[in-house]
Amino acid sequence: MDQSLSVQWFPGHMAKTRRMIGECLPLVDLVVELRDARIPQSSGNPALSDWIAGKKRIIILNKADAADAAITARWLDYYRKEGQPAIAVDCRSGKGLSQFLPLVRSELQELLERRAARGMAGRPLRMMIVGIPNVGKSSFINKMAGEKRAKVEDRPGVTRGKQWVTISRDLELLDMPGVLWPKFDDPAVGERLAFVGAVKDQVLDIELLAMRLLEWLRSQYPALLARYRITPEEAGDLEPYDLLALVGRKRGMLVSGGEVDTERAAIMLLDEYRGGKLGRLSLEVPPREEAAP
Repeated sequence: MDQSLSVQWFPGHMAKTRRMIGECLPLVDLVVELRDARIPQSSGNPALSDWIAGKKRIIILNKADAADAAITARWLDYYRKEGQPAIAVDCRSGKGLSQFLPLVRSELQELLERRAARGMAGRPLRMMIVGIPNVGKSSFINKMAGEKRAKVEDRPGVTRGKQWVTISRDLELLDMPGVLWPKFDDPAVGERLAFVGAVKDQVLDIELLAMRLLEWLRSQYPALLARYRITPEEAGDLEPYDLLALVGRKRGMLVSGGEVDTERAAIMLLDEYRGGKLGRLSLEVPPREEAAP
């Protein structure tokens, strides 16, 4: 790829969220980290392991219905070998969520046994829900709560602004604000987060982002260009901007003088990718496998 997309995002609430996680950690039994199944590595906060200080964690690969199922299975196998509990779900439809509570109880079996021995068997399990923006935390909580969702309320010992949600008599979830880290050491991480919409488009060069996505599609899924009536021969070795312009031209996105509205084409391309119209695509494979571009 010839052009470099610099994605640096400095969310002002990151330091606040880090403090909130540290303050609330003693109040919870488990950390539940939601990641995007299309980019399991890039959507995992690299600092979280240090922040949660050895607390048990479950990883949920959300939006699995938008990811390549075979690659997601490889990610789950990778986590299993690493000793990291993980499941793949789609929080909007609820698919896969039936695995969640059995996994929680399996991970917290020793804690449950200790509580039972002390006569505290009815004490609710408390879990902290963390993840990057737009990863589906609200969908997860709403699906888990269903019609039983209690009114969000502040609890003693919890800093104002954090939200406890009661799922049942024996389960409570603490929803934390979505947070990104302030520096992406690997530019590809920032790009992948931008592709899936975790970084606000307003802080990006939307045309350059679309050009990078088109290059990736041409490299990995060239047949998908047929959606834009572009043959592999037409795509050939076109420069990224020219390829984006070709997509816009094929879709009739012209302005006066016959020029292509490449910004409109870029927005359309990213919307179609994020909306799943290009199919189930994963942007990353597990470590130690052949690297994804």
